[in-house]
Order: sequence, then structure tokens, then C-alpha cells
Amino acid sequence: MTDSPRLTELRQQEEELVFASFDHHDAWRLGSLIANHAIASEFGVAIDIRRHNIVLFRCVLPGATSDQEEWIRRKSASVLRFEHSTALLSEDFAARGHSPVGGGWLAHEDYTLAGGSFPVRVRGAGVVGAVTVSGLSSDDDHQLVVDGIRNYLKTVGA
Repeated sequence: MTDSPRLTELRQQEEELVFASFDHHDAWRLGSLIANHAIASEFGVAIDIRRHNIVLFRCVLPGATSDQEEWIRRKSASVLRFEHSTALLSEDFAARGHSPVGGGWLAHEDYTLAGGSFPVRVRGAGVVGAVTVSGLSSDDDHQLVVDGIRNYLKTVGA
């Protein structure tokens, strides 16, 4: 089966957007960069960067609702489990005709494949965390994260 152009694009993003290293300071700087862009664009979003058991950055902007907390928790759980962005997972499962959440494989209350969460992948170490945005459409949440990571990696010369 050949990948759709969208699935190819999502795979390329994950190959391209790899960190040389990632620590608490990087999480703060990346999260702040995404937050500043969201503020300038007047996006009512929540932004979260986490490792498996610890939140490294959290920002909730005006217009975001308490519902975003649940979306973030479920999106990031999917990324940390599968080590791929929720946008890629959604496209990949759809192309295969599967729905792990809808089909009962994954608990709907714990996981979602809605776009907007992206793995923090460190060269030589693998996935160490997730960057998640919630409050826009799935595609727009995803794009805000991807643009933020891409711009951050340019500033650190990765």
C-alpha cells in the first residue's frame, strides 16, 4: 500500500523534527515560543510539554476551556504510547481502515488520535516526551506544534 501525500508529509515531519538533546530548559523555551506565536495569533489554546510522568511546560491562554486538559492528556498518552504524532496515527489507522479507539483496542477515555500532539524525539535516544496543543481544529493544533518545533530547532542550530 502506498502512502497518501498527507501521510508521507507527516512521516517526513517526524524524520525532520529531531532534537540533538532536550531538557527542562528546552521545554520552557519551546513552550514559550509556541505560546508567543499563539498569543500573537490570538489563538485560545492550551499548550503542554511533558515527559512520561512529568509536565515540563503548561500554558493556558484566554479562550481555552477546561476541556482542553482532557484533550491534552489523551493526545499526549497516544504519542507516548505509539511514539508518533496523533496526526500521523490518525491518518495511518484511517488508511488501514482501523480505529483503535473506536474499535475498543484503546480506551476512549485514555487515548485519542485527534491531531495536535507530536513526539519529542532525541537523536540516539528516541522519544522522550510529547508537545501538545489543544483548542483549534486537529490540523491547526498539529500545525502550531510542528511550526513551533521547526522554528525552535532553527534557533538552536539542530
